[in-house]
Amino acid sequence: MKQINSTTIIVAVGIIALIGALFYFGGKNKSVAPASTAADSHHPSAGQNVSLASLNGMLEQPAPSFYLTDRGGKIYSSDNLKGKNVILFFNEGLMCYPACWNQIVSFAKDDRFEANDITVLSVVIDSKEDWQWAINKMPELAEATVVFDADASVAKKFGVLSTPSSMHPGSFPGHTYVAIDAAGIVRYVFDDPSMAIRNDLLITEVSKF
Repeated sequence: MKQINSTTIIVAVGIIALIGALFYFGGKNKSVAPASTAADSHHPSAGQNVSLASLNGMLEQPAPSFYLTDRGGKIYSSDNLKGKNVILFFNEGLMCYPACWNQIVSFAKDDRFEANDITVLSVVIDSKEDWQWAINKMPELAEATVVFDADASVAKKFGVLSTPSSMHPGSFPGHTYVAIDAAGIVRYVFDDPSMAIRNDLLITEVSKF
C-alpha cells in the first residue's frame, strides 16, 4: 500500500511540474501591445495637428467673412455686423454638456454685453433641428443667440478646428473665443481648454477696443 501511495505522489508531482512548465514558457512567448498603442487605436487623431498658429495669426487682421443664421432664420454676417463689437464663441455644441452650454446661457443672462453694445454669437456645428434637443434639456439656451455652422466652414476659416481645446481635432471646435471690433478687425482671441465661463475676461478685453 505504501509503495502505491509513493508512486501516486511521484506521478502527481510530475504532472504538476509539467503543467507549470507549459504555462511559464507559453506565457513568455506571448507579445503584449504597449499601452500607448491601445490608446492610439481608440483616439487615432488625438493630439495631432493641434496648433494656435492659425488662430493667433488673425490678430489685428480683418476678420474672415462669415454668414450664419439662428433658429429663427435671422442672418448674422461679417457685413451686417460692421459697426458693432462682436464676440464669436466657437464650441462643440451638443456634445459639450454642461461646460459649453453653461457659457452660452451665461452670455444671455449677462446684461454687461448689451450695455457695451456687444453682439455675442455662440457658433455650433449642429443643425437647427438637432439643437432643439439641447433646448429641451436646458430651456435657458433658448434665450441665447446660437448660430449654426453645420458644415464647419466658418470654424475652418477662423482656424478653430484644431486648437488645444478641441477634443476632436480637425472636426469640431472646442472652446474658443474671437472678438472683433466695430471696424471688423480681430482684436482678441482666446482658446480655453479648461472650458470655464469667461464673461469677466471678455468684457475686460472688449472694453479696450
